[in-house]
Amino acid sequence: MTTESHLLRAKGTALHQQIFLVLRDGIIQGFYAPGTALPKEEALVKLFGVARATVRRALADLEAEGLVQRRHGSGTFVRANLSTGANIASLSFVDELRQNAQTTDVQVITVETVAPPPWVSAVMQIPREDLAVRAVRMRLLGKTPAMLTEAWVRRDAAVGVTAATLKKHAMYKIVMAHGVEFGRVVQEISAESADPYKAGLLHCELSTALIRLTRLMHDKGGRPVMHVTAHMLPQHSRILMEIPGDAIDTLSAGHIVHDPLLAETAEPRTKRQRASKKE
Repeated sequence: MTTESHLLRAKGTALHQQIFLVLRDGIIQGFYAPGTALPKEEALVKLFGVARATVRRALADLEAEGLVQRRHGSGTFVRANLSTGANIASLSFVDELRQNAQTTDVQVITVETVAPPPWVSAVMQIPREDLAVRAVRMRLLGKTPAMLTEAWVRRDAAVGVTAATLKKHAMYKIVMAHGVEFGRVVQEISAESADPYKAGLLHCELSTALIRLTRLMHDKGGRPVMHVTAHMLPQHSRILMEIPGDAIDTLSAGHIVHDPLLAETAEPRTKRQRASKKE
């Protein structure tokens, strides 16, 4: 892991929190393997260019998260039984959904038949006067919120979708059980800052970086049937994909999209940050 000798002083984010996030990501991604030691406090002080007290607070936060053990006189060690992003599995799309359903518990927050917002109507090609079924669920790892999902389903494809059935079965299984055969799936993976609603449900701080996974699922005839948005905390979840070798150069393997407009609006801020570091 490499980083600049001094942290960028992100407005509103404490230095110890910035260090905590960098080290936590290194642990989760497997850079610091289970059972191995993190760099000594002196090395971290030099690496990040901060006071020893700041480093110690970041390490204490890692210990409070259950990621490390601090041993007096020996250092700080990644927990030996920790599962990290280095453990790669291979799952097909349906296998992934099934695995997710089997390893987590579900809490149904709401199921309602309502008029969808304009963007949902447009994406799913639903006439404005039509209604759709909206289902919001939380998947839990024990008592820990792992994933918040919001699904919109065409009303004619949502037969059998109720709070009771969603507690027992995955959404896709309920829809398939009533005759829908899925065809094309368009998927987008991005990031989003937690707003007050999501932060409250996921038990995280406001503006925490979340993984956002969006899927638009079509039937065999090409009609959009279900739109699902999932929000996850990166310290609890990761996304696995299996791609056939002959699909590497296709959209099936993923296509990175850059937004030049957002890049242009962010450029002045970056220049200000660099200028402030020189002062």
